[in-house]
Amino acid sequence: MTDQTSLVTGAMETTLFLCGDVMTGRGIDQVLPHPVEPQLYEQFVTTALDYVRIAEAANGPIPKPVGFDYIWGEALSALQRYRPDLRLINLETSITTHQSPWPKSVNYRMSPANVPCLTAAGIDCCSLANNHVMDWGRPGLADTLDTLRRAGIAVAGAGRNLSESERPSIMAIAGKGRVIVFSFGSTTSGIPRDWSAGPDRAGVNLLTDLSEQTIKRIAAQARAVKRNGDVLVASIHWGSNWGYDIPPEQIAFAHGLIDAAGIDVVHGHSSHHAKAIEVYQGKLVLYGCGDLLNDYEGIADFSEFRDDLALMYFATVNTSSGRLERLVAVPFQIRNFSLQRPKPADYDWLRDTLSREGARFGTRFDLTDDALTLVPA
Repeated sequence: MTDQTSLVTGAMETTLFLCGDVMTGRGIDQVLPHPVEPQLYEQFVTTALDYVRIAEAANGPIPKPVGFDYIWGEALSALQRYRPDLRLINLETSITTHQSPWPKSVNYRMSPANVPCLTAAGIDCCSLANNHVMDWGRPGLADTLDTLRRAGIAVAGAGRNLSESERPSIMAIAGKGRVIVFSFGSTTSGIPRDWSAGPDRAGVNLLTDLSEQTIKRIAAQARAVKRNGDVLVASIHWGSNWGYDIPPEQIAFAHGLIDAAGIDVVHGHSSHHAKAIEVYQGKLVLYGCGDLLNDYEGIADFSEFRDDLALMYFATVNTSSGRLERLVAVPFQIRNFSLQRPKPADYDWLRDTLSREGARFGTRFDLTDDALTLVPA
């Protein structure tokens, strides 16, 4: 995996921007220009404005209302620098003004009028098979799908019925073929089983298990759409929020998707902090990307995992083989609900943590200037 590969073979490359959870609801929605009514139904918090106050107590006032591009902060310069061909996020919120929440402990909601906060960063596609997209029920999901469609943002992983929820997003990259995004959710991430889409029921593309049979089913779906030169991404919301453990069944499933289904990039998320990265058969496996944007600022629980630190992943893939050419991870810190450059010690902490966790897979990171570069074994 070297920069020279494409120069020698003349192969085409596609660069993807990938990240974990983008949670623009609740507190973040409240500082944007058109917030929804802030009432919450959590055990200890009844208004989303409390999350704003906690963040401000930690790092100072937020200049409300902020512009739509405010939340991306210095991440916008990284997008300009690396110029990805496609920008994919896991959008973990419902975009709706619907008033009836799903009965669960935490509900995320953003006003449809605030969707320009996504287009401000040029987001191309949202993975929706996660445990917050239906926080405001099936009406909220319908609003989310309609709002993203009107904004020109592709979706995968949720729909008005099973067929639509399973349908991948197929996006043409000018002069570089296509990127095809499949999106799956696992109950291990907290997705209620009742959210599963059915033949006549809206919902998410929920995996019943991580078995070989499930891999075979996904392989059939992939074969039905794949053409030469396509880059296939499997975006999966799985696992717990905290901890570096990667269950053997996740590893086997990721390997099976690559071996049997022809997946080129496994884009895992759900963990609130970055987890180990693997390069398997030359293909990228992100087991847990960590949050990119959230409203947890000032909340000290699980602080040892440094969920205030976020990573933008820029993966360059050979379109002929699907093999990873290079991976650059650009660190940020969430401050005042905006992505800012972290301190030098934070760069070192991220490099050391990702290298420690990646050792089992033979991967480590070097720190160059303001970015981490993957170094495979």
